[in-house]
Amino acid sequence: MLNLVLFGPPGAGKGTQSAFLVDRYQLVHLSTGDLFRYNIKNETELGVLAKSYMDKGQLVPDSVTISMLEDAVNKNPEAQGFIFDGFPRTNPQAAALDAFLSSQSTSITSMVALEVPEAELRLRLAERAKTSGRPDDADPLVIQNRIDVYNNETAPVKAFYEAKGKYKGINGVGSIEEITERLVAIIDTL
Repeated sequence: MLNLVLFGPPGAGKGTQSAFLVDRYQLVHLSTGDLFRYNIKNETELGVLAKSYMDKGQLVPDSVTISMLEDAVNKNPEAQGFIFDGFPRTNPQAAALDAFLSSQSTSITSMVALEVPEAELRLRLAERAKTSGRPDDADPLVIQNRIDVYNNETAPVKAFYEAKGKYKGINGVGSIEEITERLVAIIDTL
C-alpha cells in the first residue's frame, strides 16, 4: 500500500499535484479541508462536533480531526493507498496517524514535500486570488500570516518523518509538468 503525506506550505501546489498523483497511482485523496466541509455540510456527528469548536473560534481538537481521517480510511477498504493532504500539521498528529495506520497493518510510505521559496509562494497565492476568487489569497498580510503559521507550526513535522527516514523533498518551482515529473521520479523509487 502506498501512503503519502503530500507536504508543503500554502501555495506550494499540493492540490494541483494531488490530482495527478491520485490518477497515476490510483490513490484516495484525503484532504482535511474537504473532510471538514463534507462532515459539517452533512451534519455528521463529527461534523457537528467540529463546527461547535469552529463556531467559537477554537481549533478543532486533534482527536476530532483524526476521527474524521480514520472514518475516511475505513470507508475505503479496497484502496491501494492514500494521499494525506493538509494532515498531519503537528508532530502529535503525525504520531496519531502512525498509530492508526499501524493498527490497520500499514504505515506512511513517505512524506513528499514541495519545497518552494517564500517569495514564490507569495506570487502564487496572489495569482491564485485572481483566478480562483479565494479572498484569503488576496491580502498580503493574510498570505504572510499563513506562511508564518506553516513555518512555525507545521514545518516541524518534517523532522518527524526525517527521523524515520521517510522524508523526500523536491524542488517545487517550475512548470506543473516539471514538478509532477520530479514527484513521480521520487515516488517510483519508494
